[in-house]
Amino acid sequence: MEGKDIKDIVREKYGNIAAASGSCCSATSCCGGPAVVTEIGKKIGYADSDLSAVPEGANLGLGCGNPIALASLKEGETVLDLGSGAGFDCFLAAGRVGPVGKVIGVDMTPGMVERARENARKDGIENVEFRLGDIEHLPVGDGSVDVILSNCVINLAPDKGRVFREAFRVLKPGGRLMVSDIVLARPLPDALKNSVTAYVGCVAGASLKEDYLGAMRQAGFEDVTVQSEAPFPVDCITTDPMLSGLAESMNLTMEELARQAAETVVSARVSGIKPHTPS
Repeated sequence: MEGKDIKDIVREKYGNIAAASGSCCSATSCCGGPAVVTEIGKKIGYADSDLSAVPEGANLGLGCGNPIALASLKEGETVLDLGSGAGFDCFLAAGRVGPVGKVIGVDMTPGMVERARENARKDGIENVEFRLGDIEHLPVGDGSVDVILSNCVINLAPDKGRVFREAFRVLKPGGRLMVSDIVLARPLPDALKNSVTAYVGCVAGASLKEDYLGAMRQAGFEDVTVQSEAPFPVDCITTDPMLSGLAESMNLTMEELARQAAETVVSARVSGIKPHTPS
């Protein structure tokens, strides 16, 4: 798939999620509504207090980790969330940076941006703004943010190196990048790598871990560190009819497909620092 095609597919998929006022779980998916979205949040590292602190409808169950836990946010900081969706991590960050701080969410899906703005309006959260934009071309000024967060979004970008270069550009010297994302322990089977369904499910777009970390370093980040990693939760694969055709094309059962994914796909929390002086 070409980069533009990938973006169009991802934009359509997440636009449908926003329009449905639901979660990542569509009618053809495996998940079961708000209770399941809450359970997903707990599994990937959010506390009950986090899940109850945001506007209703902000948590869509789309993440693969909790970047907020890494960020050590301080009052007064400016935070940027790449791929902010309905605003879940932005609202958590807003509470931590306080009224003198600021949080900017960027998402390329108009429906998601509008939904996030509505969530902020209905709860009167004033230190957050949401901008329509591409994370490969951020609508943010040079050297203007203290911390960048992202949760299971950079893996969807066709040009991850460009994303990290943009992140480096907009961070202040000494600024921090803290992401939860999907990486690969080994190459995916070709059929899975080329699957549109697997791509929008965050799997097929993922890079090898070494390549992902290398792209961060090439962009200029220092102290690039994998803070933690765990097998990607692939529970949904075995019950997702959208992937049944893919399993058949690979001559696998759904359980075998899920096992292959579990052995290959890793959920990682990664950090990096923009140096105070150019290297």
